[in-house]
Amino acid sequence: MISPAWVAMMAAYNAEMNRRLYAAAARLDDTARRQDRGAFFGSIHATLNHLLWADRIWMARFDGWPKPAVGIAGSVTLIEDFAELADQRAATDVALLAWAERVDPAWLAGELSWFSGALQRDLTRPVAVLVTQMFNHQTHHRGQVHAMLTAAGESTGDTDLFAVIDA
Repeated sequence: MISPAWVAMMAAYNAEMNRRLYAAAARLDDTARRQDRGAFFGSIHATLNHLLWADRIWMARFDGWPKPAVGIAGSVTLIEDFAELADQRAATDVALLAWAERVDPAWLAGELSWFSGALQRDLTRPVAVLVTQMFNHQTHHRGQVHAMLTAAGESTGDTDLFAVIDA
């Protein structure tokens, strides 16, 4: 289904797109970043928080990272200060890139069992599907942030995978 090379490519794309989104968001003032813009999580700041939280919850399952102290409901207020949020995002992306370089094909072919707080039940799913879900989730919510940034008059540049990553 997917390969370690695909995981590394998606981690690189994730990191670059996060860099672009945060650069555009940094050009807005805090009020504009926190303005409810009608997206699923409301604001740019809340959605960026949720994205960081989600990456960390998946990586707690995949690679033993510390689990976030809050559940999904608290994900939107994970880090209040934008500069700290940006620093934590950058550090998480570096760690995700390092993890992606260590992904083993046998691990990708396996299954993972965990308790889903969102669904309130135990689940077992193929690892490849879950890794794909993590990257798909990132792209989905980054698209929302991109739309909010565009509406606020900011630009992230090209978002097409083939234009962002030399593969």
